[in-house]
Amino acid sequence: MDDRPLLDGVTVLDLASVGPAVRASRWLADWGADVVKVGPVPRDAGVQIVPPPYAYSAHRGMRRVLLDLKSDGGREAFLRLATVADVVIESFRPGVVDRLGIGHEAVRDRNPGIVYCSTTGYGQSGPRAGWAGHDLNYLAVGGYLHCSGRDCNGGPALPGATVADSAGGGLQAVAAICAALAARAVTGEGTRLDVSIADGVLSLMSLAVDEYLAEGTRPGPRHGLLTGRYAWYDVYRAADGRWLAVGAIEPHFFANLCRALECDRWIDHQHDDDAVDAMRSDFAAAFARRSRDEWVADLGPADTCVSAVHDITEVVDDEQFRARGLFTEVIHPTAGPIGQVAAPLAGQVDATTLAVHDQAVPCTDEVLGAAGFTDDELSVLRAEGVIA
Repeated sequence: MDDRPLLDGVTVLDLASVGPAVRASRWLADWGADVVKVGPVPRDAGVQIVPPPYAYSAHRGMRRVLLDLKSDGGREAFLRLATVADVVIESFRPGVVDRLGIGHEAVRDRNPGIVYCSTTGYGQSGPRAGWAGHDLNYLAVGGYLHCSGRDCNGGPALPGATVADSAGGGLQAVAAICAALAARAVTGEGTRLDVSIADGVLSLMSLAVDEYLAEGTRPGPRHGLLTGRYAWYDVYRAADGRWLAVGAIEPHFFANLCRALECDRWIDHQHDDDAVDAMRSDFAAAFARRSRDEWVADLGPADTCVSAVHDITEVVDDEQFRARGLFTEVIHPTAGPIGQVAAPLAGQVDATTLAVHDQAVPCTDEVLGAAGFTDDELSVLRAEGVIA
Protein backbone atom coordinates (compact mmCIF):
# COMPACT_ATOMS: atom_id res chain seq x y z
CA MET A 1 0.00 0.00 0.00
CA ASP A 2 1.28 3.48 -0.91
CA ASP A 3 1.33 5.58 2.27
CA ARG A 4 2.46 8.79 0.59
CA PRO A 5 0.28 11.88 1.14
CA LEU A 6 -2.19 12.49 -1.68
CA LEU A 7 -0.44 15.70 -2.77
CA ASP A 8 3.10 14.53 -2.14
CA GLY A 9 5.44 16.23 -4.63
CA VAL A 10 3.08 19.16 -5.32
CA THR A 11 4.63 22.58 -4.65
CA VAL A 12 2.35 25.54 -3.95
CA LEU A 13 3.37 29.20 -3.85
CA ASP A 14 0.89 31.11 -1.70
CA LEU A 15 0.91 34.90 -2.07
CA ALA A 16 -2.08 35.44 0.24
CA SER A 17 -1.99 36.55 3.88
CA VAL A 18 -5.62 36.10 5.01
CA GLY A 19 -8.96 34.80 3.79
CA PRO A 20 -10.05 32.01 1.44
CA ALA A 21 -6.74 31.60 -0.40
CA VAL A 22 -4.94 31.01 2.89
CA ARG A 23 -7.57 28.50 3.93
CA ALA A 24 -7.06 26.72 0.62
CA SER A 25 -3.30 26.47 1.11
CA ARG A 26 -3.89 25.28 4.68
CA TRP A 27 -5.92 22.32 3.42
CA LEU A 28 -3.50 21.63 0.55
CA ALA A 29 -0.64 21.42 3.06
CA ASP A 30 -2.67 19.00 5.14
CA TRP A 31 -2.96 16.80 2.04
CA GLY A 32 0.83 16.78 1.82
CA ALA A 33 1.59 19.64 -0.58
CA ASP A 34 4.78 21.65 -0.02
CA VAL A 35 3.29 25.09 0.60
CA VAL A 36 5.63 28.07 0.45
CA LYS A 37 4.21 31.30 1.84
CA VAL A 38 5.47 34.32 -0.12
CA GLY A 39 5.39 37.51 1.93
CA PRO A 40 6.77 41.04 1.60
CA VAL A 41 10.13 42.16 2.92
CA PRO A 42 9.55 44.15 6.13
CA ARG A 43 10.26 47.85 5.67
CA ASP A 44 10.66 48.32 9.41
CA ALA A 45 12.95 45.92 11.24
CA GLY A 46 10.54 45.96 14.18
CA VAL A 47 7.53 44.99 12.10
CA GLN A 48 6.78 41.42 11.11
CA ILE A 49 3.69 40.14 9.32
CA VAL A 50 2.94 37.26 11.66
CA PRO A 51 -0.54 35.83 12.34
CA PRO A 52 -1.69 35.03 15.88
CA PRO A 53 -0.65 31.54 16.97
CA TYR A 54 -4.19 30.23 16.47
CA ALA A 55 -4.68 31.61 12.95
CA TYR A 56 -4.61 29.18 10.01
CA SER A 57 -3.09 26.50 12.25
CA ALA A 58 0.03 28.67 12.65
CA HIS A 59 1.13 27.74 9.11
CA ARG A 60 2.10 24.27 10.28
CA GLY A 61 3.81 22.24 7.61
CA MET A 62 4.59 25.35 5.53
CA ARG A 63 7.68 27.34 4.72
CA ARG A 64 8.01 31.08 4.17
CA VAL A 65 10.05 33.38 1.95
CA LEU A 66 10.16 37.18 2.01
CA LEU A 67 10.49 38.92 -1.35
CA ASP A 68 10.16 42.51 -2.52
CA LEU A 69 7.89 41.81 -5.47
CA LYS A 70 7.98 45.47 -6.53
CA SER A 71 11.67 45.20 -7.35
CA ASP A 72 13.17 43.62 -10.46
CA GLY A 73 15.16 41.19 -8.36
CA GLY A 74 12.18 40.16 -6.26
CA ARG A 75 10.00 39.65 -9.31
CA GLU A 76 12.68 37.52 -10.96
CA ALA A 77 13.13 35.50 -7.77
CA PHE A 78 9.42 34.75 -7.67
CA LEU A 79 9.31 33.75 -11.35
CA ARG A 80 12.25 31.38 -10.82
CA LEU A 81 10.40 29.84 -7.89
CA ALA A 82 7.28 29.51 -10.05
CA THR A 83 9.32 27.70 -12.70
CA VAL A 84 9.67 24.72 -10.37
CA ALA A 85 6.24 25.04 -8.71
CA ASP A 86 2.95 23.35 -9.54
CA VAL A 87 0.45 25.85 -8.14
CA VAL A 88 0.34 29.59 -7.50
CA ILE A 89 -2.41 30.99 -5.27
CA GLU A 90 -3.01 34.74 -5.04
CA SER A 91 -5.76 36.96 -3.67
CA PHE A 92 -4.87 40.46 -4.84
CA ARG A 93 -7.51 42.57 -6.52
CA PRO A 94 -7.88 41.93 -10.26
CA GLY A 95 -4.94 43.29 -12.25
CA VAL A 96 -2.47 43.66 -9.39
CA VAL A 97 -0.37 40.57 -10.13
CA ASP A 98 -0.13 41.61 -13.78
CA ARG A 99 1.12 45.06 -12.79
CA LEU A 100 3.71 43.40 -10.56
CA GLY A 101 4.83 41.23 -13.47
CA ILE A 102 3.95 37.95 -11.75
CA GLY A 103 0.54 37.30 -13.27
CA HIS A 104 -0.60 34.18 -15.05
CA GLU A 105 0.90 35.07 -18.43
CA ALA A 106 4.31 35.87 -16.94
CA VAL A 107 4.38 32.66 -14.92
CA ARG A 108 3.06 30.51 -17.77
CA ASP A 109 5.87 31.76 -20.03
CA ARG A 110 8.29 30.18 -17.55
CA ASN A 111 6.16 27.17 -16.64
CA PRO A 112 3.39 26.10 -19.07
CA GLY A 113 2.17 23.50 -16.59
CA ILE A 114 1.42 25.96 -13.79
CA VAL A 115 -2.00 25.93 -12.14
CA TYR A 116 -2.58 29.60 -11.34
CA CYS A 117 -5.44 30.21 -8.90
CA SER A 118 -6.72 33.75 -8.35
CA THR A 119 -9.14 34.02 -5.43
CA THR A 120 -11.15 37.23 -5.10
CA GLY A 121 -14.45 38.36 -3.68
CA TYR A 122 -16.35 38.78 -6.93
CA GLY A 123 -14.03 37.24 -9.52
CA GLN A 124 -11.87 38.70 -12.27
CA SER A 125 -14.77 40.05 -14.33
CA GLY A 126 -18.15 41.74 -13.89
CA PRO A 127 -19.20 45.15 -12.52
CA ARG A 128 -18.21 44.29 -8.92
CA ALA A 129 -14.82 42.76 -9.75
CA GLY A 130 -12.95 45.65 -8.15
CA TRP A 131 -15.10 45.96 -5.04
CA ALA A 132 -13.75 45.29 -1.58
CA GLY A 133 -15.65 42.93 0.68
CA HIS A 134 -15.55 40.33 3.41
CA ASP A 135 -17.33 37.11 4.31
CA LEU A 136 -20.56 38.83 5.35
CA ASN A 137 -20.81 40.73 2.07
CA TYR A 138 -20.57 37.59 -0.04
CA LEU A 139 -23.12 35.78 2.11
CA ALA A 140 -25.39 38.78 1.65
CA VAL A 141 -25.25 39.07 -2.13
CA GLY A 142 -25.47 35.30 -2.61
CA GLY A 143 -28.80 34.98 -0.78
CA TYR A 144 -27.45 33.10 2.22
CA LEU A 145 -28.25 35.79 4.79
CA HIS A 146 -31.77 36.36 3.50
CA CYS A 147 -32.62 32.67 3.83
CA SER A 148 -31.09 32.38 7.31
CA GLY A 149 -32.79 32.90 10.65
CA ARG A 150 -33.59 36.31 12.10
CA ASP A 151 -32.04 38.14 15.01
CA CYS A 152 -33.91 39.90 17.81
CA ASN A 153 -34.43 42.96 15.61
CA GLY A 154 -35.91 40.98 12.76
CA GLY A 155 -32.83 41.22 10.55
CA PRO A 156 -30.73 38.36 9.18
CA ALA A 157 -28.67 36.76 11.94
CA LEU A 158 -24.89 36.92 11.65
CA PRO A 159 -23.39 33.49 10.89
CA GLY A 160 -21.28 31.73 13.48
CA ALA A 161 -18.51 30.84 11.03
CA THR A 162 -16.89 32.32 7.93
CA VAL A 163 -19.01 30.23 5.60
CA ALA A 164 -18.20 32.27 2.48
CA ASP A 165 -14.44 32.33 3.04
CA SER A 166 -14.28 28.65 3.92
CA ALA A 167 -16.91 26.81 1.90
CA GLY A 168 -17.55 29.42 -0.79
CA GLY A 169 -13.92 30.36 -1.40
CA GLY A 170 -11.34 28.11 0.23
CA LEU A 171 -12.87 24.74 -0.55
CA GLN A 172 -13.88 25.93 -4.03
CA ALA A 173 -10.23 26.84 -4.66
CA VAL A 174 -9.05 23.47 -3.36
CA ALA A 175 -11.48 21.56 -5.57
CA ALA A 176 -10.56 23.61 -8.64
CA ILE A 177 -6.83 23.22 -8.01
CA CYS A 178 -7.07 19.46 -7.55
CA ALA A 179 -9.21 19.15 -10.69
CA ALA A 180 -6.68 21.23 -12.64
CA LEU A 181 -3.80 19.09 -11.39
CA ALA A 182 -5.68 15.96 -12.47
CA ALA A 183 -6.25 17.45 -15.93
CA ARG A 184 -2.59 18.45 -16.19
CA ALA A 185 -1.56 14.87 -15.48
CA VAL A 186 -3.35 13.94 -18.72
CA THR A 187 -2.68 16.96 -20.95
CA GLY A 188 0.53 18.38 -19.50
CA GLU A 189 -1.05 21.83 -19.62
CA GLY A 190 -1.69 24.13 -16.69
CA THR A 191 -4.65 26.49 -16.35
CA ARG A 192 -5.84 29.78 -14.89
CA LEU A 193 -8.51 29.48 -12.20
CA ASP A 194 -10.81 32.42 -11.45
CA VAL A 195 -12.25 31.68 -8.00
CA SER A 196 -14.99 34.05 -6.88
CA ILE A 197 -16.14 33.76 -3.28
CA ALA A 198 -19.54 35.21 -4.17
CA ASP A 199 -19.90 32.61 -6.94
CA GLY A 200 -19.07 29.95 -4.37
CA VAL A 201 -21.84 31.20 -2.08
CA LEU A 202 -24.23 31.07 -5.02
CA SER A 203 -23.30 27.41 -5.53
CA LEU A 204 -24.08 26.76 -1.85
CA MET A 205 -27.49 28.40 -2.38
CA SER A 206 -28.31 26.49 -5.57
CA LEU A 207 -31.18 24.54 -3.97
CA ALA A 208 -33.07 27.74 -3.15
CA VAL A 209 -32.08 29.53 -6.36
CA ASP A 210 -33.06 26.59 -8.54
CA GLU A 211 -36.43 26.39 -6.79
CA TYR A 212 -37.07 30.02 -7.69
CA LEU A 213 -35.92 29.56 -11.29
CA ALA A 214 -37.99 26.40 -11.78
CA GLU A 215 -41.16 27.29 -9.90
CA GLY A 216 -41.14 31.04 -9.31
CA THR A 217 -41.24 30.72 -5.53
CA ARG A 218 -39.23 33.11 -3.38
CA PRO A 219 -37.33 31.18 -0.69
CA GLY A 220 -36.59 32.87 2.61
CA PRO A 221 -36.45 32.08 6.32
CA ARG A 222 -39.05 29.50 7.37
CA HIS A 223 -39.86 28.93 3.70
CA GLY A 224 -38.59 25.41 3.13
CA LEU A 225 -38.07 22.34 5.23
CA LEU A 226 -34.34 23.15 5.59
CA THR A 227 -34.95 26.70 6.83
CA GLY A 228 -37.48 26.01 9.56
CA ARG A 229 -40.86 25.69 7.86
CA TYR A 230 -41.73 22.60 9.89
CA ALA A 231 -41.48 21.84 13.57
CA TRP A 232 -39.40 18.72 12.96
CA TYR A 233 -36.47 20.73 11.52
CA ASP A 234 -35.75 23.34 14.16
CA VAL A 235 -33.98 24.05 17.44
CA TYR A 236 -35.55 23.75 20.90
CA ARG A 237 -34.62 24.88 24.40
CA ALA A 238 -34.25 22.17 27.03
CA ALA A 239 -35.03 22.45 30.74
CA ASP A 240 -31.46 23.56 31.57
CA GLY A 241 -31.54 26.42 29.06
CA ARG A 242 -29.33 24.65 26.54
CA TRP A 243 -30.45 23.82 23.03
CA LEU A 244 -31.21 20.81 20.88
CA ALA A 245 -31.17 20.52 17.09
CA VAL A 246 -33.91 18.42 15.47
CA GLY A 247 -33.71 17.27 11.85
CA ALA A 248 -36.25 14.45 11.58
CA ILE A 249 -36.93 14.75 7.84
CA GLU A 250 -37.67 11.14 6.90
CA PRO A 251 -41.13 9.86 7.98
CA HIS A 252 -39.78 7.02 10.10
CA PHE A 253 -37.40 9.37 11.94
CA PHE A 254 -40.29 11.79 12.47
CA ALA A 255 -42.52 9.03 13.81
CA ASN A 256 -39.77 7.92 16.23
CA LEU A 257 -39.44 11.49 17.45
CA CYS A 258 -43.16 11.93 18.01
CA ARG A 259 -43.37 8.75 20.04
CA ALA A 260 -40.32 9.68 22.14
CA LEU A 261 -41.83 13.08 22.90
CA GLU A 262 -45.27 11.58 23.63
CA CYS A 263 -46.62 13.57 20.69
CA ASP A 264 -48.06 10.60 18.78
CA ARG A 265 -51.02 12.62 17.57
CA TRP A 266 -48.79 14.37 15.02
CA ILE A 267 -47.40 11.26 13.32
CA ASP A 268 -49.89 11.47 10.46
CA HIS A 269 -49.53 15.25 10.07
CA GLN A 270 -45.83 15.69 9.28
CA HIS A 271 -46.33 18.01 6.29
CA ASP A 272 -49.62 19.54 7.40
CA ASP A 273 -49.03 23.31 7.30
CA ASP A 274 -52.12 23.90 9.41
CA ALA A 275 -50.58 21.83 12.21
CA VAL A 276 -47.14 23.47 12.26
CA ASP A 277 -47.72 25.97 15.08
CA ALA A 278 -49.45 23.53 17.40
CA MET A 279 -46.86 20.83 16.67
CA ARG A 280 -44.01 23.21 17.36
CA SER A 281 -45.64 24.27 20.63
CA ASP A 282 -46.02 20.63 21.71
CA PHE A 283 -42.43 19.83 20.80
CA ALA A 284 -41.18 22.88 22.71
CA ALA A 285 -43.17 21.89 25.80
CA ALA A 286 -41.86 18.34 25.63
CA PHE A 287 -38.20 19.32 25.27
CA ALA A 288 -38.57 21.78 28.16
CA ARG A 289 -39.28 18.90 30.54
CA ARG A 290 -35.72 17.52 30.62
CA SER A 291 -32.14 18.70 30.27
CA ARG A 292 -30.41 18.81 26.93
CA ASP A 293 -28.01 15.97 27.67
CA GLU A 294 -30.77 13.75 29.04
CA TRP A 295 -32.65 14.14 25.78
CA VAL A 296 -29.52 13.52 23.71
CA ALA A 297 -28.71 10.36 25.65
CA ASP A 298 -32.13 8.93 24.84
CA LEU A 299 -32.88 10.38 21.42
CA GLY A 300 -29.44 10.45 19.82
CA PRO A 301 -29.15 6.68 19.33
CA ALA A 302 -32.90 6.23 18.74
CA ASP A 303 -33.07 7.26 15.06
CA THR A 304 -34.70 10.62 15.74
CA CYS A 305 -32.01 12.92 14.26
CA VAL A 306 -31.63 14.88 17.50
CA SER A 307 -28.32 16.32 18.63
CA ALA A 308 -26.96 18.82 21.13
CA VAL A 309 -26.13 22.39 20.13
CA HIS A 310 -22.55 22.57 21.39
CA ASP A 311 -20.55 25.61 22.31
CA ILE A 312 -16.87 25.60 21.33
CA THR A 313 -15.68 24.22 24.67
CA GLU A 314 -18.03 21.28 24.20
CA VAL A 315 -16.88 20.80 20.61
CA VAL A 316 -13.30 20.42 21.80
CA ASP A 317 -14.33 17.84 24.41
CA ASP A 318 -16.74 15.97 22.12
CA GLU A 319 -16.21 12.22 22.28
CA GLN A 320 -16.93 11.71 18.59
CA PHE A 321 -14.39 14.27 17.43
CA ARG A 322 -11.86 12.99 19.95
CA ALA A 323 -12.35 9.42 18.76
CA ARG A 324 -11.74 10.60 15.20
CA GLY A 325 -8.45 12.26 16.19
CA LEU A 326 -9.54 15.71 15.09
CA PHE A 327 -7.41 17.65 17.57
CA THR A 328 -3.67 17.79 17.95
CA GLU A 329 -1.00 19.69 19.87
CA VAL A 330 1.97 21.42 18.30
CA ILE A 331 4.89 23.40 19.65
CA HIS A 332 4.64 26.98 18.49
CA PRO A 333 8.00 28.81 18.38
CA THR A 334 6.77 31.70 20.52
CA ALA A 335 3.54 30.54 22.20
CA GLY A 336 4.83 27.09 23.18
CA PRO A 337 2.47 24.07 23.20
CA ILE A 338 -0.90 24.92 21.67
CA GLY A 339 -3.90 22.83 20.70
CA GLN A 340 -5.25 22.89 17.17
CA VAL A 341 -7.83 21.31 14.94
CA ALA A 342 -5.85 18.56 13.24
CA ALA A 343 -6.34 17.60 9.58
CA PRO A 344 -10.09 16.95 9.49
CA LEU A 345 -10.73 16.34 5.79
CA ALA A 346 -10.67 12.85 4.29
CA GLY A 347 -7.26 11.76 3.04
CA GLN A 348 -5.25 14.42 4.86
CA VAL A 349 -2.03 13.63 6.70
CA ASP A 350 -1.56 13.31 10.44
CA ALA A 351 -1.15 16.91 11.59
CA THR A 352 1.26 15.87 14.35
CA THR A 353 3.88 15.23 11.64
CA LEU A 354 3.73 18.81 10.37
CA ALA A 355 6.17 21.20 12.02
CA VAL A 356 5.20 24.72 13.00
CA HIS A 357 7.88 26.96 11.56
CA ASP A 358 9.02 30.13 13.24
CA GLN A 359 7.41 32.85 11.14
CA ALA A 360 10.02 35.38 12.32
CA VAL A 361 12.77 33.29 10.68
CA PRO A 362 11.75 32.72 7.05
CA CYS A 363 13.14 29.83 5.03
CA THR A 364 14.09 32.17 2.18
CA ASP A 365 17.59 30.84 1.56
CA GLU A 366 16.44 27.24 1.80
CA VAL A 367 13.57 27.70 -0.65
CA LEU A 368 15.46 29.84 -3.16
CA GLY A 369 18.49 27.58 -2.94
CA ALA A 370 16.33 24.61 -3.89
CA ALA A 371 15.16 26.63 -6.91
CA GLY A 372 18.75 27.04 -8.12
CA PHE A 373 19.94 30.28 -6.53
CA THR A 374 23.62 30.27 -5.60
CA ASP A 375 24.98 31.58 -2.32
CA ASP A 376 26.48 34.56 -4.13
CA GLU A 377 23.10 35.41 -5.73
CA LEU A 378 21.39 35.21 -2.36
CA SER A 379 23.99 37.48 -0.78
CA VAL A 380 23.47 40.11 -3.48
CA LEU A 381 19.70 39.96 -3.20
CA ARG A 382 19.83 40.30 0.57
CA ALA A 383 22.26 43.23 0.36
CA GLU A 384 19.86 44.97 -2.03
CA GLY A 385 16.92 44.42 0.33
CA VAL A 386 15.15 42.20 -2.20
CA ILE A 387 14.92 39.19 0.14
CA ALA A 388 14.85 38.74 3.89
